[in-house]
Amino acid sequence: MKILSGIQPSGKLHIGNYFGMMKTMISHMDNSDLYVFIVDLHALTSVHDREKLCTGTLEAAADFLALGLDPEKCTFWVQSDVPEVCELAWILSTLTPMGLMERCHSYKDKVAKGIDASHGLFSYPVLMAADILLYQADQVPVGKDQKQHLEVARDISQKFNAAFGETFVVPEPAISKQTATVPGLDGQKMSKSYGNTIPIFLEGKALKKKVMSIATDATPVEDPKDPDKCNLFQMFQLFAAPARIEEVRGLYINGGAAYGYLKLELLDMISDYYAEARRKKAEYLADPETLRAILRKGADRAREKAVVTLDLVRDRVGLKY
Repeated sequence: MKILSGIQPSGKLHIGNYFGMMKTMISHMDNSDLYVFIVDLHALTSVHDREKLCTGTLEAAADFLALGLDPEKCTFWVQSDVPEVCELAWILSTLTPMGLMERCHSYKDKVAKGIDASHGLFSYPVLMAADILLYQADQVPVGKDQKQHLEVARDISQKFNAAFGETFVVPEPAISKQTATVPGLDGQKMSKSYGNTIPIFLEGKALKKKVMSIATDATPVEDPKDPDKCNLFQMFQLFAAPARIEEVRGLYINGGAAYGYLKLELLDMISDYYAEARRKKAEYLADPETLRAILRKGADRAREKAVVTLDLVRDRVGLKY
């Protein structure tokens, strides 16, 4: 089983990134052919600052490694270090119906949130399809918000196969019901675009300020509450032990759930959960050349697969003469 997914270096990675994709990918290292990459080309749709993108790329790599990704057990690279993906994206774009692109809600949502409308933002799903199809991935762990983009990749692969013969594996989505959408501070999906995140490696007073700002309603402590409609509880159950989750669920349902105390408990759990990873991240960032060497080695491995697929595609469409 070949499993693939990527993450944008467009800002500090947050707990939504971790539980929505990173943790899942790391768990597949020992039982799958795993492909993990930093999608810097996608990040260009919102990041137009050289230093921010360069720094963000290295930090995202350090984050993944610190959290437990072993580059010897997977293929781990930076998207732009495999230029074949851009050629494949262009070829796929010539078969992609405009109607399919116009139905993608992510573009409309991001523009509505203030991200500049651009061709790159609009055609984002085609580049994502190229990312997936270039490596012939069987399965792609995605958040609920990315499910439509994965369906676009499936549609494109099927259209290409019908036009030119069986070429691409048709990928399947893998979405965890528990972490399909991790809520942000305001109850919306946690997203850098919405500014409602809790960065993975935040600590001290900055972390406390974030956790204490999680939006809650004004229901009195003694009154019953619905835990499944409370974004604080949704975050709480990501970190708490099963017995504690059930205990707190009971406080919500029967009365007695004090938001302030639960936030302080969540604060301690987040801080403890990432303590060792914070130490490891600092070590990686102190040695950026080692980070770059790991990523270059991963890119070499990724290109070995990419050139085979692209050579087949070029032959199928008539670019080899």
